[in-house]
Amino acid sequence: MKKNIIAIVLGIVAILAIAFIGDIVNYNVENQNILVVQFGEIIDLKEKPGIFLKAPIIQSTKRIYVGERLYDMPASDVITSDKRSMIADCYVTWKISDTIKYYQSLSSESVAQSRIDVAVYNAMKNVISSMTQNETISGKDGSLGREILSKVTSLSQYGIVITEIEMKLLDLPDENKEAVYNRMISERNVIAAEYEANGQRDSQNIKSATDATVRKTISEAQVIAANTEAEGETEYFRILADAYSSSAERQEFYNYLIGLDAMKASLANGGVIVIDENSPLYDVLNNKH
Repeated sequence: MKKNIIAIVLGIVAILAIAFIGDIVNYNVENQNILVVQFGEIIDLKEKPGIFLKAPIIQSTKRIYVGERLYDMPASDVITSDKRSMIADCYVTWKISDTIKYYQSLSSESVAQSRIDVAVYNAMKNVISSMTQNETISGKDGSLGREILSKVTSLSQYGIVITEIEMKLLDLPDENKEAVYNRMISERNVIAAEYEANGQRDSQNIKSATDATVRKTISEAQVIAANTEAEGETEYFRILADAYSSSAERQEFYNYLIGLDAMKASLANGGVIVIDENSPLYDVLNNKH
């Protein structure tokens, strides 16, 4: 019986010793700060990873993550400088820059997010209200987020800092989408009609220039052909003249051929030829030679 009581007492003592040692010995990890609190006041801040000791019972610890956090902000309505309503949706990355200030002024992540909401929305509203709708949309690639970040009021009094703002969505309210789409379609149709008119004009100019070039080429070719034909005929008659002028008989034969050609050309058109009986041609046609 006594042995059982002794064993129970020893077990209780061991448990208390372990709890006591566990309350004294603490450890810290990467991206975490530990506040040591005594009687409601912060008396120490552990920032580096490792083991440390604290007084049991009278001292307590508060562990706070100080790495980067992501906050997905709720979508909000904004108005551009050209009075266009838009829905802006973004996310924010932030972290704790001063653990003691954060703990004393905010104490929780939800309270910190409410402060971030106000600061980022005000900056977003001021930036977008100075831009047109087209400028706002073109800044969705990242420049808009950087511009908003540069306008965010400092949150150092709360011990936090915003590291990045990225736009997820820039859209129109549902009631405005149809009107904007119709306007975009109309603008694109005007641009298409202008391109088509310019294309037809250019096509006509090219066709006219080509036709003029063709006519000029044909005219020049016809002149060259006529000149060549004239030169050929001249050379032909020169050769004939040389061939038939060498004797009286050849000259007579040449004149005879010329007469036949003339008669042939006249009869081809249904003409009538009157030949004198004394003409050599009369004898030829009547087989008197």
